Amino acid sequence: MNSRKLFTELVLQVNLNEPASEINEKILMLMEQVLGLTKPKILTGTAITLTPELKTQLDKAISRINNHEPIQYIVGEAEFYGRRFKVNSSVLIPRPETEELVQQAVSLIQPKSNPVILDIGTGSGCIAISLNLELPTATVYATDVSKKALRVAQENANRIKGRVTFLHHDILTSEIPFKNLDLIISNPPYIDENEKETLQPNVLAYEPHEALFAPGNPLIFYQAIASKGHQALRPGGLIMVEINEHFGNETAGIFSQEEYDQVHIIKDISGKDRIVTAIKPKA
Repeated sequence: MNSRKLFTELVLQVNLNEPASEINEKILMLMEQVLGLTKPKILTGTAITLTPELKTQLDKAISRINNHEPIQYIVGEAEFYGRRFKVNSSVLIPRPETEELVQQAVSLIQPKSNPVILDIGTGSGCIAISLNLELPTATVYATDVSKKALRVAQENANRIKGRVTFLHHDILTSEIPFKNLDLIISNPPYIDENEKETLQPNVLAYEPHEALFAPGNPLIFYQAIASKGHQALRPGGLIMVEINEHFGNETAGIFSQEEYDQVHIIKDISGKDRIVTAIKPKA
């Protein structure tokens, strides 16, 4: 048996109604994790020994794929900003759009000396840890309402060597427990309950709903961040939030109403409203 032949056989066992490229990527990720081979080695037909144990492991994984379970949960990790993060059903799977949020934050904060950053709703910790590793002089704090998510985030920090202080905290019910921050960044729950039917089965069935859906109002987290951010930011401090593409103007309007300066909407690589930035007035 060689790896290329096994790859082809496994692809044919997937019965999802998805583009071939997506199915191929799932199988490559699965084989990387199970066989310990790189993608090039898989595709060039490396000789392998398929033991009964490995076959059973692959068969179980294919069954989970066909039940729409995300491949990232099956293999236990997801790539984000060039690094691999542990993920499980306690945390959202990091998205490419959130990489754009990190990229924008690094660009805007990099000129500052020893910045102090807070990530609200950290989930897997991918934003906070990436910012710390890209900005080594930064002091980074991260909060989440989910203790299970915080355990995953701490494990990722330990694995990837990120220096982040994690705190259990609910932005909806408590004031921000930090002062003189240079940056508040967040990718909060922003999907409206009415959008449920638009989600893919793998998202709706497996990813944590408390991290996806805003309770009752898709803008509720932005209202909390905007109103509580004033006392936590230093004058001239920056807020950056990932947003629901359908509520760009409404989200920006919240920060304008709270009298932030230089409120901007940034589009993602697909041309959709994706990030809102706002600055606390200096006086």
